[in-house]
Amino acid sequence: MNITYFGQSVLLIEHGQDAIIIDPFINGNPHTNIKVEDLKVNYIYVTHGHGDHLGDTVELAKQNNATVIAPVELATWISWQGVNVVPMHIGGEKEFSFGKLKLIEAIHGSSIVDEENKQIINVGPASGVLLKIAGKTIYHAGDTALFRGMKTLGEYEQIDLAYLPIGNHFTMGIDDAVIAAEWIDAKQVVPIHYNTFPAIQADPNEFLEKLIKKNGFVQEPNTTISLL
Repeated sequence: MNITYFGQSVLLIEHGQDAIIIDPFINGNPHTNIKVEDLKVNYIYVTHGHGDHLGDTVELAKQNNATVIAPVELATWISWQGVNVVPMHIGGEKEFSFGKLKLIEAIHGSSIVDEENKQIINVGPASGVLLKIAGKTIYHAGDTALFRGMKTLGEYEQIDLAYLPIGNHFTMGIDDAVIAAEWIDAKQVVPIHYNTFPAIQADPNEFLEKLIKKNGFVQEPNTTISLL
């Protein structure tokens, strides 16, 4: 299984014939030069409706005839754009061709901003996601504050790799992410959602240094790792 990180919260996970991308914020993402038309995926997961996460979902889904998975309110809005969706909700788990996907709680908002009409459209709760693929478990926390449920997650799941936001301001910062890493108890943790905008500047090496178990690494944007 190969996992490519494109900066912000964008992950592309490839295994066999399947490719699932999480939060495909491509256009306007300063961390990557990849073009939407160069991405080949058959699934898209969107953690919540903010523009730096919903991103290019609709264009990418139409281009690839891909299925979008998201919390039900957001999935419904996406379906209105002419896209195939699988609506789910927090705590729900479903088997797909690539493996199992489960929606995890996230403490954050989820909305779509209609600037032309000066409207904010609420699209349900934000989420994280747990993926079980080829005997490995990956946790993408989405945008979230630290919350006690992370400790519970670590108690009943054996997580191989966790991607945690560290950028502060809109999500948990480094110190809270260090606590989250301890509670989740993943074998390895990777910082995400930092240094994309001025408000979320953070030093990922500070995060690594503060990890109690020294079990983190920085995955630079546009690099791929293999999870065996």
